Amino acid sequence: MVRPEDAAKLRTARQQQDVGPMAIHASFLINLCSQTPSVRESSVDALRAEVLQGLALGAEYLVLHPGSWKGLSREEGLQFAVEGVERAVAGIEWKGEPLQILVESMAGAEFSLGGSLEQVAEMVERLAPCAPMAVCLDTCHMHVAGYDLVSAEGYEDTVAQIAATVGLDAVKVWHCNDAKAPRGSRLDRHEHIGEGTIGAEAFRRLLQDERFAHCAFIAETPADEEGDNERNVMTLRVLSAS
Repeated sequence: MVRPEDAAKLRTARQQQDVGPMAIHASFLINLCSQTPSVRESSVDALRAEVLQGLALGAEYLVLHPGSWKGLSREEGLQFAVEGVERAVAGIEWKGEPLQILVESMAGAEFSLGGSLEQVAEMVERLAPCAPMAVCLDTCHMHVAGYDLVSAEGYEDTVAQIAATVGLDAVKVWHCNDAKAPRGSRLDRHEHIGEGTIGAEAFRRLLQDERFAHCAFIAETPADEEGDNERNVMTLRVLSAS
């Protein structure tokens, strides 16, 4: 858990440098819809610690992977995930802090919860009464799950589906990753911006879309060599302005 004095330093530095919003990512080990009770219990504890840390840091967003329901039915997995979040946040006072839990869209693997916009919307709707909830969309996940971000016509159809399910205003963060695998493959393999099966033009269209002007865009691209992170961020900046 972050020390109070360190959290205070971060809040002060963010205010001085006008840095925001701040998004943190919950541990990838969290699986609230596991078929194993002990894994679900440890996941609840881990998520509670993540929420408390996010509140201490003054973060705006905590991104959460819904989990894998292998060995269960999808409905059982969804119910476990909802119950897990409810238990993790029980008794926590937000006290006016900006933190929202963002359910991330996933790549659509066979037992992965959140592989469709409808599943993400359903989870957010069920959890709205117990915690401030919103959505994180991942370009690679969306692409390999079958959504068309590449063609101009397909992109508009995808945006219409986002609007009809989770809602455009609920999308707070985009994880910007090109993809190594083809659209619809369900293989979550991130690639450098402009070097994969999504391509630079799709990112230009997304970054310049006024309907997502309220969103934060975060690169989650590979760091194979020194300078890769800076290069991908700079590519996104150029595409957003050109």
